[in-house]
Amino acid sequence: QVQLVESGGGLVQPGGSLRLSCEASGSIFSINAMGWYRQAPGKQRELVATITSGGSTNYADSVKGRFTISRDDAKNTVYLQMNSLKSEDTAVYYCNIYYSNYARQGFGSWGQGTQVTVSS
Repeated sequence: QVQLVESGGGLVQPGGSLRLSCEASGSIFSINAMGWYRQAPGKQRELVATITSGGSTNYADSVKGRFTISRDDAKNTVYLQMNSLKSEDTAVYYCNIYYSNYARQGFGSWGQGTQVTVSS
């Protein structure tokens, strides 16, 4: 059993910044890919950013240059630093990990989501 606990969402004005965190705990041997996704009202969930165990990153075109994903493997935590926020960034943000348990089996897991609202 693996749990993902997200934090850092909230209300921010356009142009502001927020930092999301997602800590994983449970039967984790290693975490391979980690990522952030978001879902706005009436829209499908979309990829925001991912980071591999080797530190390679990938971003949606809409957030390139504004968002930065990072990870702390000692804490099993992934972060999303969001700068220059726009109203269109308003969504529920979900973290996702792909990990191996102690039996070396691979699984994916989602967080419960954290609301980010960008509004004046």
